[in-house]
Amino acid sequence: MLLSRHQVLARRERDPERLERSAYLLLSRIDTQGPMSIGQLAGAFGLDTSTVNRQTAALLRCGLAERVPCPDGGLARKLRITVEGARRLEADREVNRSCLARVVADWSPEEIRELADVLVRLNRSAEALEGRHWPRAEEAPGGTCSA
Repeated sequence: MLLSRHQVLARRERDPERLERSAYLLLSRIDTQGPMSIGQLAGAFGLDTSTVNRQTAALLRCGLAERVPCPDGGLARKLRITVEGARRLEADREVNRSCLARVVADWSPEEIRELADVLVRLNRSAEALEGRHWPRAEEAPGGTCSA
């Protein structure tokens, strides 16, 4: 919680136009997994579709995501990250990396590796309890065209 608060404050100090937390999370998921329907996003985050619909409407208004036909030929429309969305997401990720680098600046490389290993384990344990796994680069992106 403290680390998250530190990153939020650092983002506001550097640029008040940074992505909102919900935009960051949705864009991260779409960026990692590929185009997703509102139903798929709601399921991925365990949220009501009306909540995700409001959040994705904001992404569409800001030009950070766009609606596209299902790449697999299904009926559901999906959301895909735009070039501007990818640019803004990467800018936010860089700020996050910079903030974290400041936090661990006096740590040894071994301590940083240990932290990374433990965080991966923590995240996967939390995902297992929730039954919602986050797609990672080493995992093949899945996707069907169901809503």
